[in-house]
Amino acid sequence: MRRLLSRRGVATAQCLAAGLLVSIVYAVPAMAKDDAPSRPNVIFFFTDDQGWQDLSCQGHPCLKTPNFDRLAREGTRFEQFYSCASVCSPSRTAFMTGHYPARHRIHQHFSNHAHNQHCGMPDFLNPKAVTVTRLLQEAGYRTGHFGKWHLGHVGGAPEPGVYGIDVYRTLVGNGPGWDRNGNPTDTDLAHASYNSCTKEDRFWTHSTDLIVDQAIAFLEKNRGQPFYLNLWTLLPHAPNRPTAEQLSRYQDIEPNPDDFESWMRGYAGAAEDFDSQMKTYCAVMSNVDTALGRLLDKLDAMKLSDNTLIFFTSDNGPEDYHIGNVRNSGMGATGPFRGRKRSLYEGGIRMPCIARWPGVVPAGHVDKTSVVAAVDWLPTICRLAGVQVPDIEPDGEDVSDILRGTSRPRQRPLFWEWRGGVVGNRAYLPPGLAIRDGDWKLFARPDGSRVELYNIPEDLGERSNMGEQHPEVVARLLPELLQWKKTLPR
Repeated sequence: MRRLLSRRGVATAQCLAAGLLVSIVYAVPAMAKDDAPSRPNVIFFFTDDQGWQDLSCQGHPCLKTPNFDRLAREGTRFEQFYSCASVCSPSRTAFMTGHYPARHRIHQHFSNHAHNQHCGMPDFLNPKAVTVTRLLQEAGYRTGHFGKWHLGHVGGAPEPGVYGIDVYRTLVGNGPGWDRNGNPTDTDLAHASYNSCTKEDRFWTHSTDLIVDQAIAFLEKNRGQPFYLNLWTLLPHAPNRPTAEQLSRYQDIEPNPDDFESWMRGYAGAAEDFDSQMKTYCAVMSNVDTALGRLLDKLDAMKLSDNTLIFFTSDNGPEDYHIGNVRNSGMGATGPFRGRKRSLYEGGIRMPCIARWPGVVPAGHVDKTSVVAAVDWLPTICRLAGVQVPDIEPDGEDVSDILRGTSRPRQRPLFWEWRGGVVGNRAYLPPGLAIRDGDWKLFARPDGSRVELYNIPEDLGERSNMGEQHPEVVARLLPELLQWKKTLPR
């Protein structure tokens, strides 16, 4: 089929699985001179476990997020943006490499060696993998990473510098980090457990402020050259422990499960203490919003805003409160979508997304139709920066035209694989393989059984399996999905 990976792509995937580099160069077509200002600075603001609806500009009935809303007014919201995994480590792999994470045998979150081995995974992302940070670094960009890493922190995992990052301070990673009181350290002492922070030390609560502090210091030192900066937060991932001051902002609201829709309404209504849980979650998200506002104000003060692309999204859908230690962070809102974190239904992989680059990305625009994904990040940023990409057969496509305001269909489908289960509602667990092509999204097991087919624009909640009504679509998409699965390393 036209869209199936070429033999060269299959061979490349096999080489990557063996840890080999491919040295042939694929040249990104140059943009017309009138098309592009000087190479943009890039800031990737990446939250953790944030739901699609968890912004006031996305229609959340309780949240107050004036700085995210400002970003949306000054940029474009993309309503069909997809993570390429339903948990964090594989999601981050897709952004960094332009590949589906299964090509690197990353199927779950990185944890201890026994867990990684059980999941058929290495202990960390292959340091030889081509990454967006290394490509930009080699092209003269100053690169930084502050915040959560989660691309390997045990088994001799390398520090982020190996992946083309000049300056970094990480959480859930190796190398310089913070201790549990928020003090900079030579090693990340906070990554051992998401619950390692006590109620007294409040490290998790203030982590976004610490990350933005580092980002601002980076800006001050590197304003004279193009830069690329990952700013990856811990929040709203558990534990959610806002301060009394942060909670006070929501003391007078009266959240109501009926203010939500579809699957989220029933989920919210069944919460143990919906009022308290939702207020706590909103307070945490507002703290992230305030930190973003500090960053935006700093860019303005340094006169960097006009040539800086800020890109915001989250790694996967919101957590489920059926896990005992995430009672509050489990209140993320999925909008009309089915599923949450760990699910390949829309609620687990469709993310909030905003891009701002004044004069280039249209202001106040909402793109409801373009389907964009994490694997598009590497080829798109390289295009905007005028950087050549090695012939690694990126799974994504250059969507720089979509960033500039051109809504269009994708040129190639999207694929997912999930080998785990779900928490809570068993109706959130689809078959383990999925493909999105045009309006259609098809699921199947690796043996081709249990086929589910949904028309996504018409059925946002993925409630009506259209497989029997549209056998011609199944006949087209199912072989393509199963052939993609065959290209993945075992």
